[in-house]
Amino acid sequence: MSDTDREIIQRVLDGDVRSFGFLVDKHKAKAMTLAIRILKNREDAEEALQDAFVRVFRGLSSFEWKSSFSTWLYRIVYNTCATAVGKRNGKHNLSLDIVDEDGPRIEIVSDELLPDMRLESDEFSKIVYEEVEKLPVVYGSTFTLFTIQDMSYEEIVQVTGLPLGTVKARLFRARTMLREAIVKRMDYSLAIKE
Repeated sequence: MSDTDREIIQRVLDGDVRSFGFLVDKHKAKAMTLAIRILKNREDAEEALQDAFVRVFRGLSSFEWKSSFSTWLYRIVYNTCATAVGKRNGKHNLSLDIVDEDGPRIEIVSDELLPDMRLESDEFSKIVYEEVEKLPVVYGSTFTLFTIQDMSYEEIVQVTGLPLGTVKARLFRARTMLREAIVKRMDYSLAIKE
């Protein structure tokens, strides 16, 4: 049975600094996925992730458990990556929020993300992965938090600092963009096979 985040953190705070490695190992894969989605480059993502874990370690004693540890961690990863994007673009501050949705809230009904077409499972997965990689940062990072990190809307709001309506709108837009791109690629693939 693996230790909970709270137990590992308590050991670190009690002086067992090596236990921090367990915490890193437990969360690094999902944190790396988020970093790559935002930075679009593995080397930059690795550097940002290393930076984020240093910040987590330094801030561990001030973590108040108002949210889950993973939500707090992903917030730090998100902000670290946003800062890296800003530096890369020559800006000091970067807002990943393009449009603030103050209008009516968009409810996203549970619909199929992927069209009902038959392709080999591996080929289909490859297409989906490639199209997720092509999503603009503002949509890809939110989509990653929701689908890969399995976060709720409220957790994404905490991580990104965006209003709930904006989070929902971004997820809706990401799904729409993915659906259109996948249908287009699948139509092309089917045309080639015929």
